[in-house]
Amino acid sequence: MIQAKTFYIALGSNKGDKFKNLQDAIDLIYIRIGSVTQISKVYKSPAFGFESDDFFNACLVLESYLDPEILLQELLVIETVLGRVRTDKSSYESRSIDLDIVFVEDAIINTESLQIPHPEMQKRKFVLLPLNDVAAKVKHVKLNKEVAVLLQECEDDSLVEPINIWLKNPNKTFDFSKLGYVAIEGNIGAGKTSLANKIAHDFNARLILERFADNPFLPKFYQDAARYAFPLEMSFLAERYQQISDDLSQLDLFKDFIVSDYDVFKSLIFSKVTLQEDEFKLYRKLFYLMYKELRKPDLYVYLYQNTERLQANIKKRGRDYEQSIDNDYLEKINTGYLDFLKTQNEFNVKIIDISDRDFIENRNDYLWILGEICGE
Repeated sequence: MIQAKTFYIALGSNKGDKFKNLQDAIDLIYIRIGSVTQISKVYKSPAFGFESDDFFNACLVLESYLDPEILLQELLVIETVLGRVRTDKSSYESRSIDLDIVFVEDAIINTESLQIPHPEMQKRKFVLLPLNDVAAKVKHVKLNKEVAVLLQECEDDSLVEPINIWLKNPNKTFDFSKLGYVAIEGNIGAGKTSLANKIAHDFNARLILERFADNPFLPKFYQDAARYAFPLEMSFLAERYQQISDDLSQLDLFKDFIVSDYDVFKSLIFSKVTLQEDEFKLYRKLFYLMYKELRKPDLYVYLYQNTERLQANIKKRGRDYEQSIDNDYLEKINTGYLDFLKTQNEFNVKIIDISDRDFIENRNDYLWILGEICGE
């Protein structure tokens, strides 16, 4: 899975409702670009290089999967949406919003449209003060000095002072901590692991991922289901039971909640499809003996995708042993899940149809899913 990059963004406004401009910019950055992890205090500073109203300035830390050049274009779009009109003047001028990339981790970028680190940041107190709030220990990759040191050495004597208003982090819109333990489930190729990873990363969750890649029976099962179904399902059950027992018993004081990409009950759903009737009866007895001892999720999320989308996802991720899965098998699994969930009363269930959603490539789809999970 592609890793997100960390960006440090400077914001400024000296035209119109300056505080609202900053907040609107942050909200749009969150919606269009990525997760906002930290926001500085707001500082008031005099206009730099021209006579005008004072500026409100802030900095934020952003995690995004976008390429820096693409991210810059998104920032320019947000500026336009918020009313900034760029002119051909080479001098400074008032603006409703100004958004600049200061750092992109330890990257050095020097193109016609983008210079990283920002070439003037070390000279500007109105950038360094808010940046110091969120990145004091971050080093300028060219100057080899931490932001805190650059602030101390800055010769800008402008009066830059904090004001007693605070910007809201839109990341707080979604409150997973009240859920305790969330299980993300779905058919083969539904995207449950990708979603669990993103939620764990964005919302400080302890992540429990199903270990299946090393199961020696899985490739054999897809080649000869009748022969290998029972040992496959038994090995899955033993592994899932052991893993979830161990992981849920471990207390992590530094995480807000738990998210997993499976629930042990999937063992019963898959086994009902794959096993012969007499095998399934034996399996079911063993399953319930083990299952009754386990902690149940506070929220069970089922990601539904139609068979066409599932097959496209399976083909895209390219696991050789999955390429021969037929539509009938996937449809039986979907039916098994839905039949189980319709009668479930042990925990809260949310079935989310993502057949027309792509939460990996489309951030709006990702935020929509978060809203579906956290909504009442």
